Amino acid sequence: MSEAEARFEGTKPVEERHRFDEAALAGWMEANVEGYAGPLTVSQFKGGQSNPTYRLDTPGRSYVLRRKPFGTLLPSAHAVDREFRVISALSAQGFPVARPYGLCDDAGVIGAMFYVMGMVEGPVYWNGALPEKAPAERRAIYEAQVATLARLHSYDPDAIGLGDYGKPGNYFARQIERWTRQYRASETETIDEMERLIAWLPQTVPDQERVSVVHGDYRIDNMIFRRDADEVAAVLDWELSTLGDPLADFTYFLMNWNMPSTEGRAGLAGLDLEALGIPGLKEAAALYCRLTGRQGIDNLDWYFSYNLFRMAGIIQGIAGRVRDGTAASAHAVAMAKMNRPLAEAGWRYAVKAGA
Repeated sequence: MSEAEARFEGTKPVEERHRFDEAALAGWMEANVEGYAGPLTVSQFKGGQSNPTYRLDTPGRSYVLRRKPFGTLLPSAHAVDREFRVISALSAQGFPVARPYGLCDDAGVIGAMFYVMGMVEGPVYWNGALPEKAPAERRAIYEAQVATLARLHSYDPDAIGLGDYGKPGNYFARQIERWTRQYRASETETIDEMERLIAWLPQTVPDQERVSVVHGDYRIDNMIFRRDADEVAAVLDWELSTLGDPLADFTYFLMNWNMPSTEGRAGLAGLDLEALGIPGLKEAAALYCRLTGRQGIDNLDWYFSYNLFRMAGIIQGIAGRVRDGTAASAHAVAMAKMNRPLAEAGWRYAVKAGA
């Protein structure tokens, strides 16, 4: 088992700090969840701790509960109601998400807003090389990931009731501004390459041709696959979803081809993809363009530069928490050290893109 699988996969007994009134939950489910019949057994998933996530088992069916953290939060943080809204809209279109059962916005029931969705059974793959699979299966899994994302980007947000799910204006410009603020708020050292990216990226933002629902963190370990076929059964973790430029979503996914292959993670760089049966980057891009009616993607290097900048901004937030003593785990400390290499790689792509 990889480090990632050991840390994030499966369930554990509910931590004391994450306990709630299970009888109150059972009463709410009896009144609001179609087909519910107790008794109810609650365990906690190892992952999903931004919004604590629980497995709910009954004799006839299993469910998943995601809730806001307890306590005082920023107004827009941990918006589980947004998650419930997007999976409800997508479920109605037949898109592979867990079945939404109900949203409770009354914090008095268990201490925080929460929603309940169906439990989707199937494998989650943490290692992008898919060592347990044969070459034909690997190809099918990667093609399924591309096709599923293309399908998400094909929906007209207005037509599926999500026309107001995001802000207007250029998505990349908004994201660059957001992660620049995040970086400045958590800055621990001066990184020359990050300073150059902060100056260069806003001046070179591509025109936004389309608006779609974007997932925001589309990668292989945020999906459950079917046990009986190499197809996506459910896309998980919609916390960063919004309306935006679909190329932000797709080029973030393509970054896996450029990220180092580390045991248990999604990176593919350095692997013999042909021998493994995994489509190459150009082949994956061509498939997405064919499925979405695009002629191609101009200047991929700009998008890779942007994605590395965004990752560096996210990692800088972790570095700031390490500095402040609020994220002192060995994993957080190791992640915090990645902001400089990410910024350096981002600037290398910027130079390739014409900076």
